[in-house]
Amino acid sequence: MWKPALQICYHDHCFDGVASAATFLRFYREEVKPGLTLDRVALRGMAHRTGPLFDEGAFAGEENAVVDFRFTPDPRLTWWFDHHQSAFETEADERAFRAEASDKKFWDPKAKSCTRFLAWTVRDRYGWDPTPLSELLEWAEVIDGAQFPDAKSAVELTHPALELMLLIEASKDPELCPRLIRELSQRPLGEVLRESFVTEPLGPILARHREVVKTVRERLRVEGGVAEIDLSDLALDNVNKFIAYAANPETVYTVTVTRGTNRSKVSLGSNPWRQDLRRHNLANIAERYGGGGHPAVSAMSFKPDEIDKARAVASDIAKELRR
Repeated sequence: MWKPALQICYHDHCFDGVASAATFLRFYREEVKPGLTLDRVALRGMAHRTGPLFDEGAFAGEENAVVDFRFTPDPRLTWWFDHHQSAFETEADERAFRAEASDKKFWDPKAKSCTRFLAWTVRDRYGWDPTPLSELLEWAEVIDGAQFPDAKSAVELTHPALELMLLIEASKDPELCPRLIRELSQRPLGEVLRESFVTEPLGPILARHREVVKTVRERLRVEGGVAEIDLSDLALDNVNKFIAYAANPETVYTVTVTRGTNRSKVSLGSNPWRQDLRRHNLANIAERYGGGGHPAVSAMSFKPDEIDKARAVASDIAKELRR
């Protein structure tokens, strides 16, 4: 059976996950194993779900990396980079990480994006030069750190990089993210954004995005600074996080219910432009239900047929946030 020299597990359908994987792949091929060909690299998208996150196939390589995703103490894990507060499923996992004190496993929950955290870490530790990926690093920081000038630009997708963000989140093509990772590891972001495999699928996805924006505006209900949005009938796994803030700037928190093919999901968000009003750590709340994320944005997953449970959890959390 074929065994890849390197397998990278990355946060699937996430701009930062794709960008992190591309950054690590370039670093690895330049500094760790120069000359490694792409046909010896396997890429595996990871999603948060109920039950074990890492199955037997997650560590099929001679070396294995996980980026922008939870830690596992599995001894086959060679490299790990993450920036989520909820990086460890259990306290035992965190103790294992700290006890190992590996020079190949790194965590910083204060980093805005895993991509730049990863790039700067290996720059400082190994002398690697991330300059050729500067544009990718910058956009990962903007997108994952919600560093947009305003909510309108985040919703109207005013730059091709933001359209790529939407494509990564919404595409059903299983080959898209692996191809993007390979391309972005070798070429500037601006060049990849002009490729037909990026531009051609965007038409229907942008049209769908505009429909979702309209639907969210119609269904938006804001009470006590908390917006509750149920989109479980739209077969969406991800939705633009900023629509509610553009529609109603008085919104401080969002609680959104969605249902995709593999899970029902409750997403929690806080207005990036009103962080002075945020009083809750959303990652802490999500962790109570088996989820996690960051203090300002988090999520939790349920089985696809547990939509009633997801709605009940969303309602309870919305009440808590209003208090």
